[in-house]
Amino acid sequence: MVRGDPSGRMVAVAVTLLLATVGPTPAMPQTPGPVGRWLTEDRSGVIAFEPCGQSLCARIVGMVIDHPADPTPVDHAGRSECGLPIITDAAETEPGLWSGHITDPRNGDVYRAHVWLDDRGRLHLRGYILIPLLGLTQIWTRYDAAVPADCRLTATDATGQSNPGQETRAVAQAIAARVLVVGVVEP
Repeated sequence: MVRGDPSGRMVAVAVTLLLATVGPTPAMPQTPGPVGRWLTEDRSGVIAFEPCGQSLCARIVGMVIDHPADPTPVDHAGRSECGLPIITDAAETEPGLWSGHITDPRNGDVYRAHVWLDDRGRLHLRGYILIPLLGLTQIWTRYDAAVPADCRLTATDATGQSNPGQETRAVAQAIAARVLVVGVVEP
């Protein structure tokens, strides 16, 4: 604007009035991040991420049971895996990246973990020992279907198609089994 130019002042006044009448811009709705239910990569379990204090926690809320008469799996201490916490301390360490620990319910071993969402809205969980290079990443998809209170799912519930040979494994079990192979490098 040129000093003394009345048209420039008129534009500035018009913009100011326009902003005053419009008011502040509403905040864009935040994406839920990892909060919600996720179907594991092998489609054998559903894990729920939820806020717990300043962190995120995750627990097993669904497990594919091979046969209706099979008992609900139990952890290393004999507790039901239904509702079992497997992540209790995932904090957002960078925008869009949560870091914490994941527990293997089979033996109680604890591993480090990173969680993030990709541009397609899929959850990536990398469990590792010492450094992320020594780990494994699984990719999970959102699970919007209902989960029964007893956590028991059929293969059809989890995949939409029958797969009676699918083995029951919760996410931490799958990650822990693969993470134990030290030296495996995955891009």
